[in-house]
Amino acid sequence: MLSEGRDGSCDLTGVKVFIVEDESLVAMQLEDMLLDLGCDVVGLAMRIKGAHEIIDSGIPIDVAILDVNVSGETVYPVAERLCSSGVPIVFATGYGREGVEERWHGCQILQKPYTLQQIETSIDRSRP
Repeated sequence: MLSEGRDGSCDLTGVKVFIVEDESLVAMQLEDMLLDLGCDVVGLAMRIKGAHEIIDSGIPIDVAILDVNVSGETVYPVAERLCSSGVPIVFATGYGREGVEERWHGCQILQKPYTLQQIETSIDRSRP
């Protein structure tokens, strides 16, 4: 777990976050929230192909926040690659737990719309 700040919140300063989100407004809002938490957004993909390209680039990733449905494609192939590399995953979906395949229920799941506190808690709980 991450260390706690003075106000009881988690210290996410410098945590490298990779985002896969196809809705531009949602992506921008999530990026702003992560920056407010002190995270470094190291990549943002709006398509599955772009997500694979970012992974292929070899950038260091501490945690990934993945929209489940990306322009009609599921994000699970991206999740598989990240998981096999030991990257913790947080799934984001408007359908809650029911919107995520059962085999991934061990990951953190953010139900849209989410709050800053929910993002913070999900990232903290996703990391070893």
